[in-house]
Amino acid sequence: MVAAERADLVEFLRTLSGDDWLVPSLCEGWRVRDVVAHLLIDTVSVAKYVGALVRKQSFDRVNQYFVDEAKNLPTPELVSRLESTINRGWVSRTMPGVILSDLVVHHQDIRRPLGRPRTIDPARLLHTLRNPDPFANPRHYTKGLKFVASDIDWAGGAGPEVRGAGEALALAMVGRSAVLDELEGEGVALLAQRIGT
Repeated sequence: MVAAERADLVEFLRTLSGDDWLVPSLCEGWRVRDVVAHLLIDTVSVAKYVGALVRKQSFDRVNQYFVDEAKNLPTPELVSRLESTINRGWVSRTMPGVILSDLVVHHQDIRRPLGRPRTIDPARLLHTLRNPDPFANPRHYTKGLKFVASDIDWAGGAGPEVRGAGEALALAMVGRSAVLDELEGEGVALLAQRIGT
């Protein structure tokens, strides 16, 4: 599923205009090209990644470091490098579930601001709902709430309900405020407060 999601993203990225690459994504402070640079983690060697983590002392700072390192790469090179990680990469082999959830959300982080929706493969969406990226601190947003998908057979958690399309729920569970107006239920107000809108 990781390989399939990457292949879908690569195919989509090849349709983007030069201006599209500079559009702000749903990731605060990152443009579309920055999100793609972040997704190149499987092109970084173990030694280089560990060295950066030792120096930066934070996964967030490491992520920004590698995004900054790729800031001058031409967009065709970004796409080529991402394509090279399909079916390979030490990070994907080490924690494929985390990488899949990260990919699905970041794919939407790119598509939504560009107004280019898609239907996410149901198996990949279910995985992302069941296993939100732990590095995005999903418990901060989901604790004490019940999330119920309206378009796919899934519900999780307990408490006041947050209802909506599975894709919107997957983004809300990792703090994306852009989807809040697509959600319904008694739990939405608390979720919005946690996200910080």
